[in-house]
Amino acid sequence: MDLGIAGKWALVCGASKGLGFGCAQALVREGVNVVIGARGPEALQAAAERLLADPLRPAGAQVLAVAGDVTTEAGRAALFAVPGGPGVNFDIVVTNAGGPPPGDFRDWDREAWIKALDANMLTPIELIKATIDGMAERGFGRIVNITSSSVKSPIDILGLSNGARSGLTGFVAGVARSSIAAKGVTLNNLLPGKFDTDRIATTLAAASKKTGQSVEAIRASQQAQIPAGRYGRPDEFGAICAFLCSTHAAYLTGQNILPDGGAYPGTY
Repeated sequence: MDLGIAGKWALVCGASKGLGFGCAQALVREGVNVVIGARGPEALQAAAERLLADPLRPAGAQVLAVAGDVTTEAGRAALFAVPGGPGVNFDIVVTNAGGPPPGDFRDWDREAWIKALDANMLTPIELIKATIDGMAERGFGRIVNITSSSVKSPIDILGLSNGARSGLTGFVAGVARSSIAAKGVTLNNLLPGKFDTDRIATTLAAASKKTGQSVEAIRASQQAQIPAGRYGRPDEFGAICAFLCSTHAAYLTGQNILPDGGAYPGTY
């Protein structure tokens, strides 16, 4: 299927690895010019080289990398000012930030909450604010926020994430249904369940250290609880993101898409 977005410009945050990389890869393979951002310059450059070397990348698809902290004004300005990029005139924006640490809400002070809100609510809002009106003027725009399955099914030890990401979800629900909906601009959220990424590896190692069980045993136990019987792959996630960014998804906005292998038990 031709997604109809070849030649468009996309900004993908947190794209040096994991789900962000999966999204960037899927878009590049569709002929989209991509600006990728992440904090670590070495990992980001390696990701850019992988994307450029991808045999499925059309020859004209550009990949530009900008290392920096997107939660800061300077970091966002650098993404918009990258030489050869579109400035703020992105056609596609994929927001993505690592989740806040787990813990007990009794231990979180105001600084911890502000940091979580900055990364997982306020930064995506700033990126939306900077790009959405230009999208509306040009008659096309796709914004996809990578949030978490915890928005649908909160996890007690992830209160910082539950709160910040739910705030973003409520904000997006309103903006997606505003006047921009009739101007070719859609906003949707992707709520990943368990995917085979570095974050899963980190949490498995922590769980193994805490319980004394092997990483392999914990992994098998978790996968057994997922109806699909496995973790998801970043490339699968990226394919869903690319479809949401396509011309075929023009009638899909304000939605929370839950790729989790069937783990969420609810009807709605």
